[in-house]
Amino acid sequence: MMRENWIEATLGEVCNINMGQSPPSSTYNTEKIGLPFFQGKAEFTTLHPVVIKWCSDPKKIANENDILLSVRAPVGTTNVANQKCAIGRGLAAISYSRNYKYILYYLKLIERKLDSQGTGTTFKAISGNILKSQTIPIPPLPEQRAIVAKVEQLFSELDNGIANLKAAKDKLEIFRQAVMEKAFEGELTRNSSRPKDWKQETLGNVIERIEAGKSFRCEERPPQQNETGILKVSAVTWGKFQEEESKTVTDESKINPAYFVQKGDFLLSRANTLQLVGNTVIVRRIQKKLMLSDKTLRISFNSNTSDWFILYFLRSHEGRKQIEALSTGNQVSMRNIGQARIKQIKFPCPPTLEEQTQIVQEIETRLSVCDNAIANIEESLTKAEALRQSILKKAFAGKLLTNTELQACRQEPDWEPAAKLLERIKHDKKSTPRKKSTT
Repeated sequence: MMRENWIEATLGEVCNINMGQSPPSSTYNTEKIGLPFFQGKAEFTTLHPVVIKWCSDPKKIANENDILLSVRAPVGTTNVANQKCAIGRGLAAISYSRNYKYILYYLKLIERKLDSQGTGTTFKAISGNILKSQTIPIPPLPEQRAIVAKVEQLFSELDNGIANLKAAKDKLEIFRQAVMEKAFEGELTRNSSRPKDWKQETLGNVIERIEAGKSFRCEERPPQQNETGILKVSAVTWGKFQEEESKTVTDESKINPAYFVQKGDFLLSRANTLQLVGNTVIVRRIQKKLMLSDKTLRISFNSNTSDWFILYFLRSHEGRKQIEALSTGNQVSMRNIGQARIKQIKFPCPPTLEEQTQIVQEIETRLSVCDNAIANIEESLTKAEALRQSILKKAFAGKLLTNTELQACRQEPDWEPAAKLLERIKHDKKSTPRKKSTT
């Protein structure tokens, strides 16, 4: 139910909406000729877009404090222009001279709704008419200002809390690496740095077998229980085996049980970005028939070597440093580490399997505390983002301001019922229509 003295309007009634248009690419430049040019979300940051290129012959222009809204995939993301600029077809510029932040926060509230209204096969997009037809609750101007101020106060407190959580998470990551470093220096079990009876070993001397699977065209969805799948690289990327990160085999002649992943398998991704290539997991549990791909290696070690000891070493700072140095490829976005190079990796090797196992237990005891703390932080971060939406929902339902704050709004000299305000906005828009030209 709408608050007293509020009124519902459409964005088209209260704002000027200017859909972008892309000029010829020959007019783009990096020599700062013409206006800063934004084509879509790619240049967006938290608030203002970053200028990467300019345009000497712009077709559509946004002014300072216009809201820039992405109208092509992804739809709904917003930024604010901090200078006069040209906009391409991926953006719309929305201006509301009375309080642009009120509109900005409302657009943030309905971002997912706008995205769901996008249509198109190649690029999801929304039209100017869909944008103009969005309904928005309009309170009197003093309430708009008070709502914006309250939202920003609450968001600032929320951002501080999020920053503290992220700082704590970073410290835990540092702690995790410190545990690894001490473990492979021998300090967790012997209280001395790199015991003399440890030797520098290579993986080539302890690996018994490396095998890769096959890659072929599959359906891009996880297999059902009665189907066979093939692993994506992402199945071994994020610290634990994720069997849902797989594709469905549709050509049964390609199925080879020899490639089926088994419980206890040590898996390594041989191709990925520089930061992720060589990531490892040990399969603790598997419920489906999933095959190795050609980008996923299964490695078996000899009976004197703990695979968990090797796994933790490869995740340590020293292990990562060697993997990244041995990986090949010109692009940071796709690196590869071949089997011969994997065998060159050196690691400090305690003389007995028992000591390796003891070190693994010491690592896991310390990391389990760390992992639980990180999981709690990530849960809190998720709740914080949900709280941001909750604040916006209350704001535009008229439930954010207290009675005292509302009374203060009523004392403002420009207070008037929203219906009167809307009439004046419509009158002003008729009197001063927005220019469509580039001047």
